[in-house]
Amino acid sequence: MKKILWMSAASVMVLLTGCSKQKAFVSDNFAVSPTPLEYMAGEVPATISINVPAKLMNKKAVVECTPVLKWDGGASAGDPFTLQGEKVEANNAIISYKNGGHATMRFSVPFVDGMEKSDLMMQFNAKVGKKTVKMPTVKIGYGTQCTPALITKTAKTANFGVAPDNFQRVISQKQEAAVKFLIGQANLRGSELNSKTVQDFITTLKNIKTDEQSLVLNNIEVSAYASPDGAYAVNERLAEKRGAVSEGYVNQQLKQNQLATNVDTKYTAEDWEGFQALVSQSNLQDKDIILRVLSMYQDPEQREREIRNVAVVYKELADAVLPELRRARMVINYDVIGRSDDAIMQLVNGDASKLSVEELIYAANTLSTSDAQKESILKKTVSLFPNDYRAYNNLGELAMRKGDTETAQAYLRQALGINANAAEPNVNLGMLAIQNGQFQDAELFISKGVNANNFDEATGHLYVAQGKYSQASAKFANSANNSAALSHILSQDYADALKILGNIKNPDGMTYYLRAILAARMEDKSEVKDNIAKAIALDPSLTKRAANDAEFSDYNKE
Repeated sequence: MKKILWMSAASVMVLLTGCSKQKAFVSDNFAVSPTPLEYMAGEVPATISINVPAKLMNKKAVVECTPVLKWDGGASAGDPFTLQGEKVEANNAIISYKNGGHATMRFSVPFVDGMEKSDLMMQFNAKVGKKTVKMPTVKIGYGTQCTPALITKTAKTANFGVAPDNFQRVISQKQEAAVKFLIGQANLRGSELNSKTVQDFITTLKNIKTDEQSLVLNNIEVSAYASPDGAYAVNERLAEKRGAVSEGYVNQQLKQNQLATNVDTKYTAEDWEGFQALVSQSNLQDKDIILRVLSMYQDPEQREREIRNVAVVYKELADAVLPELRRARMVINYDVIGRSDDAIMQLVNGDASKLSVEELIYAANTLSTSDAQKESILKKTVSLFPNDYRAYNNLGELAMRKGDTETAQAYLRQALGINANAAEPNVNLGMLAIQNGQFQDAELFISKGVNANNFDEATGHLYVAQGKYSQASAKFANSANNSAALSHILSQDYADALKILGNIKNPDGMTYYLRAILAARMEDKSEVKDNIAKAIALDPSLTKRAANDAEFSDYNKE
């Protein structure tokens, strides 16, 4: 009997102990996905599954679980997640004492350098009733696989946006003159020949003769017309005669200026198109009726009869519209030949003020033979044309390629101060933001640069930063650089990644580092070691990263 009573007391003691204490969690109670942890769009995210076995969770316990990523020199805590026993009155995840339970929590912290080699720890703050229970911290994961974060480094050797020049060595020009004729006549009147358009026509011919090196005459077109009133046969003869008279006048002017070129003459018997255009632009009463007639009848004589039937407006047509159609047009087609490359560079090195802004930017973009020369030309450009954003942008692009981000920022901000919507400086500032890991700023800037010549490539960088690897690869379709190769590695398109790496003209340390990552994923041990060695030889700063990189975890253990 005493033995039975003692056993009952012992049972009571065990029960009390179970009610007043909370057992410790162990690492096996947690499953982390992904393992190792992975960088994603500037963050280190993970999903943590909590599996609590039966009889672990005290019915009156509240356990706050806080994931903390720790690395050499730092730690970053995620949001806590709270579990509670079934007798606790609160709104946390309830875990049964008898059956155990399951819960899922999310973890995410901003990525910082150093997280490449880190441990994910779970810390606990537990209470049973009002009593605090000490629970040991456990390791639940490790990482971080940071290959996507390389975009901030590969972006430094990308193609940046160069604002283009609009220089044209040959510019096609026209000079037009018009003369009007009286009804039924084809003679050129003095009043018409003294008009401004005809005098400008003559002046242009003289200028072409004076400067035959810069101005090249191509041909002259003569177009003669008759108004669409009267018999068609009469109008046809009249238009032809007006064309011949005007052509004779043009040939006379060519002879006087000792010029020779083709004179291409044509005539239109009844200018219905011109008639329709003038009526459309006029304030004539019932003009809609006239336009409807034009659309209803194709026969010119029937058109004329129907229009004459609109008696109210016909006099206005005769006075205001038809006289404008009795005319001839004479058009000089000529080219303006710009300075040669040699002439431009002579002025660049002499009196640059004689050059246009287009010539200066052309000289910087195309004729310069070094970055130093390009920078010198662009600085002259901003001095002479301070209100043109392109030279500031291109100075910023030079600074970006040199790695001088502070100077680049200053120039690009000046460019946007002149034109806030300019494509190239917006995209370039977006690329600088990617280098700095400021991906939201990058998206804002790049979205304004749709017309920039490197917009697709910049968007590819942004997509990598956002974790959209397949879309990034598509944007890099015409690029052969480290960032393009990185996008294909991340989208697991290893064949194309290898092809791109082989096409990079000037491989650097990062090129070989990406080759090592690719080799590791393809389990080529010798290529891993060989390419890491080449990468570090070109860029010693990669030494520590290679030692901590989760991509090489299997090789660094050897």
